Amino acid sequence: MRSRSTFALPKAVLPVLVLVAFSVALGAPRVVSADGIDAAMRSITPEAIRAHMSFLADDLLEGRGTGTRGYLLAAKYVAAQYEQLGLKPAGGDDGYLQWMELRETRQVEDACRLTLVGAQGQKALSYAKDFLMSGDSVREHTKGEADLVYVGFGVQAPEIGYDDYEGIDVRGKVVVMLRGAPPTFPHNERAYYASGRTKREVAVARGAVGMITFLTPEDASKRPWEKSVVNSKIPSMRTLGADGEPLDVSPEIQISASLSEAGVKAFFANAPKSLDAVFEAAEAGTPMSFALPHRLRYARSSRHAKVRSCNVAGLLEGSDPELARETVVFTAHLDHLGVGEAVDGDAIYNGAFDNASGTSVLIEVARAMAGMSQAPRRSVLFLAVTGEEKGLLGAAYFMDKPTVPLDGIVANVNLDMFLMLHPLRDIIAFGEEHTTLTQPVRRAAARLGFEVTPDPMPSEVIFVRSDQYEFVRKGIPAVFLVAGFKGHEPGKVSAMNWMRDIYHTQKDDMSQEMDLQSGVTFARANLLVGWEVANDDARPTWNEGDFFGEKFARDRNAQAGSR
Repeated sequence: MRSRSTFALPKAVLPVLVLVAFSVALGAPRVVSADGIDAAMRSITPEAIRAHMSFLADDLLEGRGTGTRGYLLAAKYVAAQYEQLGLKPAGGDDGYLQWMELRETRQVEDACRLTLVGAQGQKALSYAKDFLMSGDSVREHTKGEADLVYVGFGVQAPEIGYDDYEGIDVRGKVVVMLRGAPPTFPHNERAYYASGRTKREVAVARGAVGMITFLTPEDASKRPWEKSVVNSKIPSMRTLGADGEPLDVSPEIQISASLSEAGVKAFFANAPKSLDAVFEAAEAGTPMSFALPHRLRYARSSRHAKVRSCNVAGLLEGSDPELARETVVFTAHLDHLGVGEAVDGDAIYNGAFDNASGTSVLIEVARAMAGMSQAPRRSVLFLAVTGEEKGLLGAAYFMDKPTVPLDGIVANVNLDMFLMLHPLRDIIAFGEEHTTLTQPVRRAAARLGFEVTPDPMPSEVIFVRSDQYEFVRKGIPAVFLVAGFKGHEPGKVSAMNWMRDIYHTQKDDMSQEMDLQSGVTFARANLLVGWEVANDDARPTWNEGDFFGEKFARDRNAQAGSR
């Protein structure tokens, strides 16, 4: 286990950190004399947002990889901002920092092998050309052989009468499945059943020993395989429990991999159904499963290391003697992908939009609220989380070990990757339709002069892919705002191109053009939402019969109604 001294900052770095933190504080002073929310909103400026982003996305921080020195620099920066604002340390025993231990896993590429064994002989697949593997966080070495079964999307959704596993036995076999969920599913069900965690739990329950995934042609066009190959060099991580073993893992799954287009063709060669039939059934939402005419011989080797990282938590205590016991939590993930394989001479994933933007807004919303003449009635926790890029690890750790009473957390407002690519005319509010949070969201939008529009990309299942989902899994109403595209087709095109060409690449840095005034409007919208929830007499509740409410929050509405 690394001691805290492992993270000692170089002497040359400390003056830089202090100077930047001090200069940002001077550039965006506290609104000590603010009388209300209007003055608080005016205190948020484009210069302040850009200043935070410029530091957090600087090469000095080396991409803020989870558990790295660069990440700790970022965490110390956020903690310094909290302290300057007078927020109460809320990380636990180490002030603003909530520490967690993780297992870092790297695959040994030369030792990762897939071989198809069938009547036509053996076909060894090529790593990076045909398939990719992540490391195994449970074992360092695995080898075996098993039958292959195609199971559609790998989804069992009894409430809507859909089952990809119906009539097929996968015990002791490797299941091959499409990423995502049927496009014919209702929006909420599609998000939930597309989750890799949900699919893994089903595969394990059915007795599978491995999972192989691949993309539909449409999804593959949005996710270049070459980018997946580069990103595969980045290590995976899992949180360690008190016994030193990784949490949220399934030891039953001995092998997992993803396939390129060439790999998919090899797997489905001589199959009883053609790939065209497979994709047509998937598009139509028709379950299809069958045995593939091969066995899979597999081997995987991984290297493990123990690392430490931390969330950063600062609390603005509420002004109402009763409601101050309850908390609204703002979150933004502070981590990014760190340092990877160089592309065009650049190896640093700076993560300017993802998610220096959200962290910067988190700090400025905290500054605006802390500077008001009277704090909101409820307490507000500002939480910069680690390990989002590794699977929402920091948010999950906080929800398992909250530093404020869990039953007092009334709502989560998440800030992740606001793309300042065009003037803000509308927002997409992931999660608002599930709970009464729709009311403050829509009032905030109306006050600022823009609309709330539906999710234009349901296939991306964004609601389950960022930190708010860990709050939802604990039954807590949550909302996550992003920029919309209504009436701005060039903005939509630029966002789609950004997701394809820049997202999770070294190009996400401060050299990009940014509409910082839209960033200010976005920050003000989130401030308004959190401020209203923190001052409302009633706690947010889940809508009657809501899918996620029924899954995770059966007791929360009753609890809220009793207060």
